[in-house]
This record gives sequence, structure tokens and C-alpha cells, in this order.
Amino acid sequence: MFRKRIMSTLIILLSRTGPRAVLRIIVAAFFLAAAGQGFNALAEPRNNPSGQQLPRFASLKSDQVNVRVGPGKEYPIQWVYRRAGLPVEVIKEYGNWRQIRDSETSTGWVFHALLSRRRTMMVLPWEVDKTNTAGGKVPMTPVFDKASTSGNILVKVEPGVIGSVFKCDRTWCDVSIMNYRGWISQKTIWGVYPPEIIR
Repeated sequence: MFRKRIMSTLIILLSRTGPRAVLRIIVAAFFLAAAGQGFNALAEPRNNPSGQQLPRFASLKSDQVNVRVGPGKEYPIQWVYRRAGLPVEVIKEYGNWRQIRDSETSTGWVFHALLSRRRTMMVLPWEVDKTNTAGGKVPMTPVFDKASTSGNILVKVEPGVIGSVFKCDRTWCDVSIMNYRGWISQKTIWGVYPPEIIR
């Protein structure tokens, strides 16, 4: 419809102008058509069944979550998660199925009801394998009683520990770990994006 209106307008203008204006009219029509296509593209909804942002973090609801090769029960199971509260990243949606990625970058499909919006995090997951293979000193991450290194240390946790996230300000996150409620550096956890603010 948009293109038809442009073409009819172009024909009328051509009948009323001289040959020297033809080129200017064609160029203007080209840009108008491009703008019309741009507006249509912006108006198109994203192919996202849940209407939620992608990618986003979620957590596992159950101690047994089957991860499949594709979005459906007809697809074979790749592996089974056995850790409720594990943070995962939702990267794609298809109907009631969600493709997720874990802290080790492994991906697979799970049924949407097995995921929770409750935000959780894992401490230094990128250090877990290093610690296991090197057999050296385990890096411990402090949890403070306030969002500052000047605060008192409530507990120190090792890589791979999971906790709940309540809020983050891009630098610190208010978390609950092993019955301790305190603040941890946002850059030391996986389950929250580095620039993300959680209120």
C-alpha cells in the first residue's frame, strides 16, 4: 500500500514537472520507500513466545531437569541437571521450550515450566576447573556486610557456590549465600550481566 501511494504520487509529479526534476523526484521516492520499509520493520513484533527479553538469566526450579537436543519431548535427552537454583541463561524460545546456556557454555532445550524467574548466581565458575586441575590454592571470594570493601567480611566462599540475588547496582550485588545475607562484587559472579541493575 505504501509503495502504491508513492508510485501514484510520482506519476502525478512527473506530469507536472520538467525533465530536469525527474532525477530529484526518483531519488526522493527511493528514500521514502526505504523509510516506509524501516517503519514496517520496527512495527513487527519479535518472534518471542514469552514476550520476555532475550537473552536473560533464569534459574532451575527442580533437582532434576532434563536437557534435550531440541525443543520437544521427541528429542533425546543430552544430560540431566541435578541442582535446583542453578543459574542459566535463556538464549532462545520456541513455543513452550527454552534454549538455555550454563556457566560452562553448554546449551540445550528445557521445558519452560522447569525454569524460574528467581535470580541466582554462581561464584567464579570460570575458576572451578582451574582449581580442580591445578590443585593449588582455592580463590576465596568475600561477602561483605555492606556494598564496600571497607565493610566487615561475613564469609568467604569458593568457586562454584550458588546463592540468591536480590539486587545489583553494576558494582555490588545483594545476595544470600549459605545462610549469610551480604554484598558481593558483581564481577565475581555468573548469573547477572556486568552492566545489569536489579532492583
